[in-house]
Amino acid sequence: VANEGGKHWTVNEVKALIRIWSDKNIQQQLEGTVRNKRIFEQVAARLQKFGIDRDWKQCRTKYKNLKHEYKSVKSAQDSGSTSKSMKFFNELDAILGHCTMEQASKSDNDESERPPEWTEAKSEKDSIG
Repeated sequence: VANEGGKHWTVNEVKALIRIWSDKNIQQQLEGTVRNKRIFEQVAARLQKFGIDRDWKQCRTKYKNLKHEYKSVKSAQDSGSTSKSMKFFNELDAILGHCTMEQASKSDNDESERPPEWTEAKSEKDSIG
């Protein structure tokens, strides 16, 4: 199943996929939806520009597999095991390492639209002085 299209992904293909995936716009789209065929069609179109011929299904499968492998390595590391590792862990950690934090803060999204507390504190100081 991991190799739906018949041919394995090369290191350069995976690097290109990760580079596209690291695009904030793509990440936001992927976080916000389950029906993501159109997003992976965009990803596949971008890969074509690098001369990589993959369809959206292959991109989605590879994305899911990388994400799954990353999570299992990450949880092994969190539990103190260093025996598990993977290629591209650091690249994926840069993308996925903050996801749990980001999703937690998403519920306070309207809070982040407001100015931070220090702006209110500053105006209080001004009125004191």
